[in-house]
Amino acid sequence: MTAPLDGIKILDLSRFIAGPHCTKILGDMGADVIKVEKVGYGDDGRHLPPFQNGESLYGMSLNRNKRSMVLDFRHADAPQMLIELARQADVLVENFRPGTMEEMGCGWDVLHAANPRLVMTRLSGFGQDGPYAMRPGFDGIAQAMSGLMSLAGEPEGPPMLAGTFYVDYMTGMYGANATMAALYARERTGKGQMIDVALLDSAVSMLTTGLSSQADQGVTPLRTGNRDRYSSPANVFATGSGDYVLIVSGTNPLFARICAMIGKPDLIQDPRFTTVPLRLQNAAAIEDVVQAWCLEHDTQAVIEALNTYGIPACKIATMKDVVENPQLHHRGQLVEMEHPKAGKITLAGVTMHLSDTPLTIRRPPPVLGEHTDEILGDWLGLDEDAIGALRDKRLI
Repeated sequence: MTAPLDGIKILDLSRFIAGPHCTKILGDMGADVIKVEKVGYGDDGRHLPPFQNGESLYGMSLNRNKRSMVLDFRHADAPQMLIELARQADVLVENFRPGTMEEMGCGWDVLHAANPRLVMTRLSGFGQDGPYAMRPGFDGIAQAMSGLMSLAGEPEGPPMLAGTFYVDYMTGMYGANATMAALYARERTGKGQMIDVALLDSAVSMLTTGLSSQADQGVTPLRTGNRDRYSSPANVFATGSGDYVLIVSGTNPLFARICAMIGKPDLIQDPRFTTVPLRLQNAAAIEDVVQAWCLEHDTQAVIEALNTYGIPACKIATMKDVVENPQLHHRGQLVEMEHPKAGKITLAGVTMHLSDTPLTIRRPPPVLGEHTDEILGDWLGLDEDAIGALRDKRLI
């Protein structure tokens, strides 16, 4: 079966998370992704722990389905090499600080002139223009500046970062989505275009009602801990066996079900709890009732009862629980691969399932520079002597 992006060539100059995640998605879709890295150093992500046999699990988690070549980006001939590679590419992805590609002589105008069909996907902290464009930007900075951190944590505690780099991942997904849209547009116009995706923009897109609450009503959303912001009871509750479960039962139909489950059907007539807004105003009171019931039962009994009544709920999983989750195994979300240096590694599976053109994991994350000669031969048609000459002058 043909993959969705079979035949599409991606030139990947990105590092860390957002860019590599973007190109990983495109690679899963069948694109030929060429990861161009610094000679002798590679992607910064290769140097972040934890390590397995000297290889970074951080870096490997983001770079499957790619081939790696090395290049001295500071060499006088590097810009011409990048331009020649871009002539052969359908897409170039980069997440340098804005202006870096221009300083290298490889800005959008130059690349577009060299290859009018090229799509250039640019990921950055704050976008390619604007008063903050030149500031360094990372996931945590975007969480902080977007207001997301102000919404995370206990009401009386400090703002908190999330437990993962979810703004980076979201930006990578936006980048991949925009890239596919640009490729689709190219089918009609014959021309490529430049894409500008920013971490801050991506973070702000996840604020739900935060923007309108503040801008239109003058109401500043505050931290609510694990309590749902829009309905109740929806929170984390302790069980009698010392675990925690998340229960989401704030809508009117779900509230009726949980009242029946805990043996208190009369609560749906309690004037404090008859509507969603009233339950939210009296969240502590209704949560106390649910919490008391949970403490009377062990975790298995709590989950079984909730499932029987059709109430969304689950135990708060540890990573051990996650890697043993039968649903994830059934869905192919834990994939084992053999890496040439790290040995057996476990990666997240493909997250999109297409019936006729499925996504696939075809190759493990590459060792630094593993495919340099192969790529120069495939993409540029260089023979061994020509490649040897490039190596002699330390361009590669």
